[in-house]
Amino acid sequence: MPLALRDLQAAFAAHVVGGDRADLVAAVVGDSMSAEARLRVYRHHVAHSLGSALAATFATVQALVGDAFFRSMVQGFIGQTLPTQPVLDEYGADFPAFVAGYEPAASLPYLADIARFDWALNVAFHSPVGRRLAAADLARIAAERLPSLSLAVPEGATLIGSRYPLDRIWNASQSGATAGTVDLDDGGADLLVLRRSDDAAFIVLAEGEAAFVAALIDGKSLEAAAEQASHADPSFDLSKVFARLLSLEAFAALQQGAEGEG
Repeated sequence: MPLALRDLQAAFAAHVVGGDRADLVAAVVGDSMSAEARLRVYRHHVAHSLGSALAATFATVQALVGDAFFRSMVQGFIGQTLPTQPVLDEYGADFPAFVAGYEPAASLPYLADIARFDWALNVAFHSPVGRRLAAADLARIAAERLPSLSLAVPEGATLIGSRYPLDRIWNASQSGATAGTVDLDDGGADLLVLRRSDDAAFIVLAEGEAAFVAALIDGKSLEAAAEQASHADPSFDLSKVFARLLSLEAFAALQQGAEGEG
């Protein structure tokens, strides 16, 4: 009895990740190439395409573990998680969680955080640039309204905190980087990953700065965010931090109607 369309699709999906199905082979018409050989071609093509997409997205992970280890890891991931969207740039959101539970990588405890970092860079890169908040925008707001103002990070931006120095690990993995080692006991890192005009980039944040940005992401006002940052770091200076982040274009432009004349 021929397979129903839904069963045929499920059988094909299972086959491309390694699950041989005799009923699927029987449903495929062979000609100069047998049904088994034709299905092997599809399986190889899917594995190669998805593996290449993951390698492009998680380039730092691949650089750290090497090509052979990375191929083995991504094939395990592909076997568990096929794309649900047609755009391969959107494939891999679950890969950091997979890396965290991947037993052969247990000796690399920072690798899952690096995968999160890579994914954040991918999300930022494929996000619209958007207009950023500038000092001139703030000049049009009444001074008494500033403490209650709520700001947002740019679309596609991600705040990442890790107990490992992700920025130094990333720098050491780049092509042409000076040979050396990164001491994992040197402390963690808080990074704001965001879109630039022609690429994705990141800002290294101090502890108070990270608490400040996290509060803003949660929708808190400048005043409340500064208070939260001061709890994290008593030396937090709102004026200095705000000026630095503003100069780095870390805030999205205000929504229409948020500005008020001073």
